[in-house]
Amino acid sequence: MRLTVAQALVRFLAAQYTERDGHRQRLIAATWGIFGHGNVAGIGQALLESGPDAMPFLQGRNEQAMVHAAVGYARRSGRLSAHAVTTSIGPGATNLVTGAALATINRIPVLLLPGDTFATRPADPVLQQLEVPYAGDISVNDTLRPVSRHFDRITRPEALVPAALQAMRVLTDPVQTGAVTLALPQDVQAEAYEWPPGFFAERVWTVRRPRPDRDELARAAEAVRGSARPLIVAGGGIRHSAAQAALAEFAGATGIPVASTQAGKGALPYDHPADVGGIGHTGTATADDLARGADLVIAAGTRLTDFTTASGTLFQNPAVRFLGLNLDPYDAHKLAGRPVVCDAREGLEELRAAVAGYRVDPGYETAYKEKKSGWELLVDRAYAAPDEDAAPTQAQVLGLLDAVVGADDVLINAAGSLPGDLHKLWRARSADQYHVEYGYSCMGYEIPAAIGVALAAPGRPVWALVGDGTYLMNPTELVTAVQEGLPIKVVILDNQGYASIGGLSGAVGAEGFGTAYRFRADDGSYTGAPLPVDLAANAASLGMAVIRTRTISDLRKALAEARAADRPTCVYAQTRTPDTVSGPPPAQAWWDVPVAETATRKSAAAAREEYDRQAAQRRRHL
Repeated sequence: MRLTVAQALVRFLAAQYTERDGHRQRLIAATWGIFGHGNVAGIGQALLESGPDAMPFLQGRNEQAMVHAAVGYARRSGRLSAHAVTTSIGPGATNLVTGAALATINRIPVLLLPGDTFATRPADPVLQQLEVPYAGDISVNDTLRPVSRHFDRITRPEALVPAALQAMRVLTDPVQTGAVTLALPQDVQAEAYEWPPGFFAERVWTVRRPRPDRDELARAAEAVRGSARPLIVAGGGIRHSAAQAALAEFAGATGIPVASTQAGKGALPYDHPADVGGIGHTGTATADDLARGADLVIAAGTRLTDFTTASGTLFQNPAVRFLGLNLDPYDAHKLAGRPVVCDAREGLEELRAAVAGYRVDPGYETAYKEKKSGWELLVDRAYAAPDEDAAPTQAQVLGLLDAVVGADDVLINAAGSLPGDLHKLWRARSADQYHVEYGYSCMGYEIPAAIGVALAAPGRPVWALVGDGTYLMNPTELVTAVQEGLPIKVVILDNQGYASIGGLSGAVGAEGFGTAYRFRADDGSYTGAPLPVDLAANAASLGMAVIRTRTISDLRKALAEARAADRPTCVYAQTRTPDTVSGPPPAQAWWDVPVAETATRKSAAAAREEYDRQAAQRRRHL
């Protein structure tokens, strides 16, 4: 069959499927695109020719945002179905880098198809070509190499066959998955070739579930049976392997409490007896107190990042040991843990059978449940909104939202101060309600990700929670939501600046420098009057239905109206700084942000003293 490289690639992608636990679905469900001279006559023409039944097309406004939308779709799809993203050469291609980094760090599959400069070099240089004197084969697409799990450049038509197969292998590998890049020179895209018919045959990629090694399982069971104060840390791997039921059964059988990372929150619903909430710097007092005294930590499907371990200061019991139950050997060995390399669901089910009859001491179980009840009272206090005519705090916004949403709603966030408040306060009602991207914590993720989730879960209410800083970085895909008729709900919290980093800046002695959205004062600092920016008007200009609010009473009504809306709707709320009563509880564990070792300003000197005190508690787990 004689087709161009682009036509062959689109036809190939349309025939790829995944299968896990007997469920089969399209691997590449749609392709996002923005066209320019690097892909308009190649991939663009091929998508037109194939038609929407073979390969649905989605029109984006920003290349980075298209990747974010693809990530939102793939995460909601359990990493079993993904999107492709095509761009022109040059700026279009390099705009993919941030999105690719986010996908790879979070281990979410997305296929990137950037155009590339001519393989045949008919003129040198061509438009948007990066000239590198020492290497003629480098283009701007090489910036995607370090943020891709697999990268290839298709310089000959016949090279597409092995390259496309390798790309599918990586996308469907539960350990290796992330951003996969096939750079496509614009002349090669349009070149015709006689393709073997087998290249277009339907192909099913089985997503494997490795079982634990017998000896590793036996050592893990021995460690559990020998523990008096065990703690499970549930990470994103629980979600990716659909192991929520297995985790609930394990916790129910053993009485071991379950704390969660940002990616793992919701692995147990908040009202499960063993759930003790988020862990680490943004965690609950319950989970962090348990972590400090734990003699065994079962790290299930987590990368054990610095937020989770409080930069190495959280697990303080001298006798603490770690079980790394993880599909990736690299993660399973972290903190000198005893590895159990396996699928999370399979591992938890077999470990439960191996420790049958074991249960934690009733006193330990009673104590953590009482601590959890005490924490819930603090959440109630932060959520409480007694003055209906006052502007809400951020925590009160979450409380009002908590009263509106159901188990079917999905909340999306990624950056600013919201992830910390959500991790500590939010009461996740279902396994996939909590969608916070915190592997990369990328400002601008929320709105496009909401579009991806809405595409993957039609009919479910999807909320994008954004601060004003995040909104200003990347609001353009609101146009896409309007174009596609996706009734996402966008809540803009306007606190006139980078509140999260402003708070951090104050804590580390930098006095909030450069974090407020204000005019310059007479001394040149950004401490003048607030900027007259109207974010609600901006959202309306992009086609959104907008509901402005000023008070708690306004916001209560607006959230209910937005949830019921059948078109893209934005709720705009100006928030106020909380006092010590109405604000969320402070951080329950440390996070390492180095402070100036020498400084003339008193705030920095005081912050350094506190830094040295906290850093002295860091442990190397050997």
